[in-house]
Amino acid sequence: MKTLKLGIAGLGHVGCGLVDLVQRQENLRLPGQVEITGVTARNRSRNRPVETDSYRWLDDAAKLAADDSVDVFVELIGGSDGPAKVAVETAIKSGKSVVTANKALIAMHGQALAELAREHGVDLLFEAAVAGGVPIVRVLRDSLAGVEINRVTGILNGTCNFLLSEMLDTGKSYDTVLAEAQRLGFAEADPTLDVSGMDAAHKAAILAAIAFSADLDFSKVSVSGVDGVELLDLDLADRLGLRIKLIAEGKIAGDGVVCRVEPFALPKNHPLARINGSLNTVRVEGEPLGAVTLTGPGAGPGPTASAVMGDVAKLFNPIARPAFGHAEHHARRKFVVAEADETAAYFVRVKLMDKAGSLAELTEALADAGVSIDKLLQDSADEDGAAPIAIVTHLCSRKEISNARERLQSLASNVGTPQIMAIEASSE
Repeated sequence: MKTLKLGIAGLGHVGCGLVDLVQRQENLRLPGQVEITGVTARNRSRNRPVETDSYRWLDDAAKLAADDSVDVFVELIGGSDGPAKVAVETAIKSGKSVVTANKALIAMHGQALAELAREHGVDLLFEAAVAGGVPIVRVLRDSLAGVEINRVTGILNGTCNFLLSEMLDTGKSYDTVLAEAQRLGFAEADPTLDVSGMDAAHKAAILAAIAFSADLDFSKVSVSGVDGVELLDLDLADRLGLRIKLIAEGKIAGDGVVCRVEPFALPKNHPLARINGSLNTVRVEGEPLGAVTLTGPGAGPGPTASAVMGDVAKLFNPIARPAFGHAEHHARRKFVVAEADETAAYFVRVKLMDKAGSLAELTEALADAGVSIDKLLQDSADEDGAAPIAIVTHLCSRKEISNARERLQSLASNVGTPQIMAIEASSE
């Protein structure tokens, strides 16, 4: 029976989850035996939920990556640069396949690392970097190789999805629900990476690169988070038959690939609108498939460690496949920024001073920008004398809605910052 010898760098929640799986591997369906021959982490004396003292300890991740006793280097350190990047490069140059859960590393340096792995004839696997226990990387790269994919959308950050779902369900404010998410372990003490949309953007870029045979260029990814979404926005959208979700999107646009993460307003019957709590989901659209949606837990030590072990299992029979599934003969696309003439309907929320002529000024400003109104909902003024107004527009271009945003912001009757989100077309 073949034995794979692992060097594990990083013993946080996911690293300990992987160690636990190795220690009870007799319950798994692995094609051979897995043995841990070395570990490293920032703090050797930290109290951990699994026994690690019996494993050989190395203080330097790069030394572990180059160690002769290691067949497969597992990087669970995190971060796009620093020790993680150095260690992965060292492992590849030493002729070792790499398994990582590091989305930031792959999003920022995946293209160069994939080329390095190809040069050295080893595998670079990162199923655990996107959507935790949802096997979307393998599905896109392998299972859907016979599908001409034209769009990938998804909810790729469980923290943001929990925040938006819980705010709407409970009527509590963003700050209150965020504090609850931190208490429950759904959000970090510093939630910036999640709520800014950056975590989802790293994942979206990886999926887009695989789905569209594109050279990953994270600098072209557009990112907006949920930290500006108010309970008012969720309530008004709900009354208009919409659900607000942080959506990651990759799609073909001309000869290039547009990749973005931003809050979208989705019709309530849309498959992604029904995903609540901390779940992740990915929807793949293409020919001749149509559409398929995968949903599951997107974070946590269990789902992520199981994805890491799934990649390890593939290395019992390594074939040094291209990391992003890009064969030499494939036509390669580039990441591009969305064109100004791209069209969509939009959800618009403004607050206007409750005085005569305010609504007329609003509609005139929209008309001057080339934006027409499909639906309008007005609430009574709040204690500060500001009346919330929600609008669903007809189709308009990104340039037109951008002009409308500027005009609304400059209205004398405007209070605060207008909220504008693209509306996803209904799938039913």
